[in-house]
Amino acid sequence: QIQLVESGGGLVQAGGSLRLSCAASGRTFSNYAMGWFRQAPGKEREFVAGISWSGGITDYADSVKGRFTVSRDNAKNTVYLQMNSLKPEDTAVYSCAAGSRIDFLRAGMMDSWGQGTQVTVSS
Repeated sequence: QIQLVESGGGLVQAGGSLRLSCAASGRTFSNYAMGWFRQAPGKEREFVAGISWSGGITDYADSVKGRFTVSRDNAKNTVYLQMNSLKPEDTAVYSCAAGSRIDFLRAGMMDSWGQGTQVTVSS
């Protein structure tokens, strides 16, 4: 099983930026599609972004399109989420996940989860 560890969360003012990282170990990282999810208090977990194993295909939730960018570096076994123009409603625990395909990840079918990193956006 692949192990995932997120980092890069923190407190930022509205309009600011953060870059999250998710480091993988244990299995061949480039075999997996990767996704970012978030969960705010009292709300369901939602898909944020996904990227194919090669990085050639990406997918975003409508709420983050044009503001967030997902990328990966297979040589470093790491996937990133660049978050710009942050809004208070982006406040949540962000987790990365590994799966077979982006659409499977969107459907909640993932092989592994990370522990998550807190992102707080102040107004």
